[in-house]
Amino acid sequence: MAHPLVFEQRLIQAWPPERWQDVTVLVAVSGGPDSVALLRALAAVRAPGGGQLVAAHFNHAVRGALAQADQDFVVDVCDRLGLRCEVGRAAWPGDAGCRPRLPADRSSADGADPSVGDAPSEAVLRAARYRFLCQAAQRVGARYVAMGHTADDQAETVLQRILRGTGIAGLAGMPRHRQLMTGVALVRPLLDISRRQVLDYLETLGQQAREDHSNGDVRYTRNRIRRQLLPHLAARYNADVVMAVTRLSGLARDVQDVVAGVVDDLQERAVQVESPDAAHIDCRELGSASQYLVRELLMAVWRLQEWPQQAMGFRRWDELADLASTPPRGPLKKMFPGAIAAQRAGARLTLRRLRRRPSGDC
Repeated sequence: MAHPLVFEQRLIQAWPPERWQDVTVLVAVSGGPDSVALLRALAAVRAPGGGQLVAAHFNHAVRGALAQADQDFVVDVCDRLGLRCEVGRAAWPGDAGCRPRLPADRSSADGADPSVGDAPSEAVLRAARYRFLCQAAQRVGARYVAMGHTADDQAETVLQRILRGTGIAGLAGMPRHRQLMTGVALVRPLLDISRRQVLDYLETLGQQAREDHSNGDVRYTRNRIRRQLLPHLAARYNADVVMAVTRLSGLARDVQDVVAGVVDDLQERAVQVESPDAAHIDCRELGSASQYLVRELLMAVWRLQEWPQQAMGFRRWDELADLASTPPRGPLKKMFPGAIAAQRAGARLTLRRLRRRPSGDC
């Protein structure tokens, strides 16, 4: 078994302490092995400086006494390390009388797995957790929010996206860094470290961790990937499948970075924003741009305008890209998800979000 210093050295290489020693880092800690290992390792390698390390635990209130036990465990770990711990708890309708259960992931085949339970949905739980992390980061003045996603998590994410249908951006998986909110970056220092290495590290420290038993429920798509698909691929095809998929993810991110630069240039030349509800594209500036680049440009416009993208599947993006790339014989208008009207007239494509008028009776 590797010495704990090996694990900590890998963390130092991924995220050198001198980058964060003088600022506050908020560490998201669920109580599971990955987040506990991240907290222990960051506490071990942090260099003297003006910053501080603060833990943050969010109680989703969906597992009753087990969720409270997770919270108590995290608070105890922080006490032993001498670290401050920010705690938040979800408040669901009827929370005092019943505990809502988490429904299954969506699948790519038929739209949904068999129902596992009632609301809140996984998306709602995730949104509540990130909202808490943003609020906690503001309270403590954090510059970074660190999360314990590992190489295994990255491989699961990429495989799940492949099964649902994805492009280059989806193959890139979770970014190592991204802006969480103004002035606060989210960082994932363990993305090159496997879950096996995490467990070995905790064992050498004699550090316990909590186990969420819902992680073994194969009614959830991600759990089937973790418990069934990845072990099958490792046993039958490539014992190092996790790292193979994460390498693919890294290459896809390199490609996406190049594409993003080209799209930024296209956007600067071709896109004119009129308002949060309207943007115009000068299709002459697209020149001989490929359909792929045109789709990426349109996605960038959606992100810039903060329009909903969830229902804009590949077919609809392709349909919109056709409208931008191929001049129609006359003015043409089409509606897209999110109440976005796209109108092509001559060389101009106008995208406008239609707002519903108040009914006046409420």
